[in-house]
Amino acid sequence: MRIIAGTARSLPLKTVAGTDTRPTTDRIKETLFNIIQMEVPGSRFLDLFAGSGQIGLEAVSRGAREAVFVENDKKALACIEENIRFTKFGEQTRVYRSDVMGALRSMEGKYQFDLIFMDPPYDRQMERDVLLYLAASRLVTEETMIIAEVAKKADFSYLDGTGLILKRLKTYRTNAHAFFGKDIAQKEV
Repeated sequence: MRIIAGTARSLPLKTVAGTDTRPTTDRIKETLFNIIQMEVPGSRFLDLFAGSGQIGLEAVSRGAREAVFVENDKKALACIEENIRFTKFGEQTRVYRSDVMGALRSMEGKYQFDLIFMDPPYDRQMERDVLLYLAASRLVTEETMIIAEVAKKADFSYLDGTGLILKRLKTYRTNAHAFFGKDIAQKEV
């Protein structure tokens, strides 16, 4: 696992030992950043269920002005902090040692994010809780893009009427990236 592009290009990153995390492969990460490349420079990036921190660090390497990481696992936190030190991105990063829902609540009124990425454990419906929360959150603006790395068969029909819509779905062999944003048309009605 490495930083693919930008100021820290090719720097290797540590991964969390064990099977509790599932690092995004370099190939899928590259596809993701090809899709969002125009939104990253100058953005405020939120990395939820951050694992090793590789997605948020990739964003900073590609020009995000700040990345905020949320992780609750002690081994993963140590890995994120080591990767931040190694990439020398300490000034552009902040780490929340918390469960995701608690961190989101504590950030209300302090942040608004341009890009929000989450990679929760598959098949536990954690993305559902986060998406429903974000649909009504002040952390999200009309321009915010929310990306969830989910199981390929994930269903988002629960978002109907929340003001958050699925704008794009990029599927891979076993998983997918779902891209969400505010439903501007619903707000104008």
